[in-house]
Amino acid sequence: MSWQGKTVGFALTGSHCTFAEVMPQIERFVKAGAKVIPIASHTLMTTDTRFGTSEEWQKQLREITGNEIISTIVAAEPLGPSKLLDVMVIAPCTGNTTSKLANAMTESPVLMAAKAQMRNQRPLVLAISTNDGLGFNAANIAKLIVAKNIYFVPYGQDAPLVKPNSLVARMDLIMETCEAALHGTQLQPVLIERFNY
Repeated sequence: MSWQGKTVGFALTGSHCTFAEVMPQIERFVKAGAKVIPIASHTLMTTDTRFGTSEEWQKQLREITGNEIISTIVAAEPLGPSKLLDVMVIAPCTGNTTSKLANAMTESPVLMAAKAQMRNQRPLVLAISTNDGLGFNAANIAKLIVAKNIYFVPYGQDAPLVKPNSLVARMDLIMETCEAALHGTQLQPVLIERFNY
């Protein structure tokens, strides 16, 4: 499909170890002609880790997209009335974000943007990355996977021998999942083999 004229909201939450996998996927949308609006959680905007500093990740987001980052609830709220986003992605989508989304909590710019997208009955794509996907968060994933207008990037256990509850999406399938979502379908298969022994 053509991404010319499409606007993608691309939100990142605090699974810092997957940021390096996600950035090239944002670039794919831009190269395909989409306008990408970056949205970031408080964690991305404030936390330095061994995977990179907050400043470095923010700089990458601005350079790749050419747009300022939506980083407050107030800035995210207008996404609803404006109906700006054709599709919204949360990648990585942490267990914390998954839990709050499944339980209708709106306490971050990412969740406000997601609420705005769902208000407009437009596709919301989740690329999960959580150490608790087969633990307590399994119930939240189950609630979301059957919800209307919510789609999942195919995911699987990334380290079943050492972290048996951990689930991570195939970030390289984000664009393909979004294309399917824009046609009202879930990219299949959802459950895949994804592990690094």
